[in-house]
Amino acid sequence: MSAGAGPVVVAVDEQAALAVDLQRWSALAEDALRAQGALRGELNLLFVEAAEMQDLNRTHMGKDRPTDVLSFPLDGAEASGATALIGDVVICPFQAAQNSAEHEGIDHHTGSVDDEIALLVVHGILHVLGHDHGSPDEAGRMEAREQELLAAHYR
Repeated sequence: MSAGAGPVVVAVDEQAALAVDLQRWSALAEDALRAQGALRGELNLLFVEAAEMQDLNRTHMGKDRPTDVLSFPLDGAEASGATALIGDVVICPFQAAQNSAEHEGIDHHTGSVDDEIALLVVHGILHVLGHDHGSPDEAGRMEAREQELLAAHYR
C-alpha cells in the first residue's frame, strides 16, 4: 500500500503457541480501521506468548495474569499523516484459544480460535480509536460496532 492510500498495519508474530495468518489479520485490521474513518497512519498488530502478555498486563493494567488482548493508543483516531502511529494492538493467541469456547453461539461466534482472534483484532482496534466498555451503555455500543465490523469484513 502506498503512503497516504490508507492505514498500514504492521503485523508481527512473536509467539509459537499457534499458527497465525498475519496477512489475514492485517487485512481485517486495515478494513476495520478504514470503516472507522482512520484513513492514514500505522497500527502495529503483535501476537505474543502468554508470558509476555502477562508482563504487559501486569505493567500496564496492574493485573498479574495473561489476557487475550491489550490496546495501546498513540495518535489513535487523530492519526493524520502517513507516518502517524495509530497505536498497538497486542494479542495472545494462546489465551484466545483458551477463551474461544466461552463465546461459542454468541453473535455468530462458532467457538473457533479464528473467530476469537477476529473478535480480538476488531475489539483492540476499537479501543485504540477511543471506544470503551466501562458502562453498560458503552459496552452495548462497542459490542454492536464489533459485530457490524465482523459482519462486513470477516464473516
